[in-house]
Amino acid sequence: MQDAEPAGRGPVRFGPPAPGTGLPVLDSAAAVLCAAAGVARAEPPGGGAALRAAASGYWARRGLHGGPEGVVAAPGAQPLLLALLAAHDGDVLMPRPCPAWWAPQARLLGRPAYHVPTPAECGGVPDPVALLERVRRVRAEGGRPRLLLLSVADDPTATVAPPETVREACEAAVAEGLHVISDETWRDTLHRPEDTVLFSPAEMCPEDVTVLADLVGGLAPESWPVAVARFPATRRGAVERDRTLDLLTALGAVVAGPVAAAAAHVLGEPAAVAERAARAARLHASVAAAVHGTVLAAGALARPPQAGRHLYADLAPLRGRLAERGVGDSMDLEDYLGGRLGAPVPGGHRFGDELGALRVRLPTGPLLGATAEEQRAALAAPDPLVLPQVSGGLGRLAAVLDELR
Repeated sequence: MQDAEPAGRGPVRFGPPAPGTGLPVLDSAAAVLCAAAGVARAEPPGGGAALRAAASGYWARRGLHGGPEGVVAAPGAQPLLLALLAAHDGDVLMPRPCPAWWAPQARLLGRPAYHVPTPAECGGVPDPVALLERVRRVRAEGGRPRLLLLSVADDPTATVAPPETVREACEAAVAEGLHVISDETWRDTLHRPEDTVLFSPAEMCPEDVTVLADLVGGLAPESWPVAVARFPATRRGAVERDRTLDLLTALGAVVAGPVAAAAAHVLGEPAAVAERAARAARLHASVAAAVHGTVLAAGALARPPQAGRHLYADLAPLRGRLAERGVGDSMDLEDYLGGRLGAPVPGGHRFGDELGALRVRLPTGPLLGATAEEQRAALAAPDPLVLPQVSGGLGRLAAVLDELR
């Protein structure tokens, strides 16, 4: 019953990175990094006091209160999730589709990883009824389901799960004895924050949820690998935090000193950082909406994007024309669209989706321009869609999809 890696021509074990910002590093944040470049002493495992205090303040502003003693930092989300999984025993459940880097961490530990279908209206969170059924089936076959990974604001689907769906899924998980790891990397990239309600599972089940956030989501560039985790304020949470610290220490997974200083700065959300994050979210929202319209106009399918810097498109309605071009599954589709668009377009198989489904994640970052000047212009433009680099990229996408109608 364990989900197998998709078979095919090339390796799929190396998943694509999260969608990049497509924007230059914020000057004030870069200045903090440069000022700390002379720091010779390494950060301790789990992060120094300043970084952990900044992370706890970041979460407190979002209604998740707790002190820095309940926070752990690591040089990126992958080693942090690996340590979190290793700190718990048992099998892992996750939605289908899910971020490309989740399942490989479980496989590295030799843990079975089971995918659970998501509701029709969103991704990132398993359908509660399907979750209960999967847990019971795994146990009936001798498995030990102990962990559920989910993401309320989701990569790859770019959706935000409704609060009632999150609550039902978390209550079902807790009732079955599962601990929840909530990846909230994309919570600060909501396209319409005034109209979108996002509740963290840690608000609903505070004793049973560990929160994970990769700063690459809304606050830091890809070149600054930092992720933070917030543990429940319980005795069991303290034990899991200590285990996670032990594992990070054994891995030598410490945040570089200059990067830690910059991460603490952006987690503090001074005015310049908060403004850049909000402007970037609005920019990607505008471009993602245009990509969504282009996909629908070509006869393909996609949920309206609500967060992030991407769109998850289903080209199943174009299967006939794709087959004429030798495209029969998502690996073929990744190669075909990537070659035609000149940008990475990871297929759904990389996110745990069915290989035979014709789904891809379309990033918005490459449409913002190839140079820092073009990207800054997109960030400052009242209507970025009229800029040559943006309109040109959208035009190329429309032309490629129109060939398949």
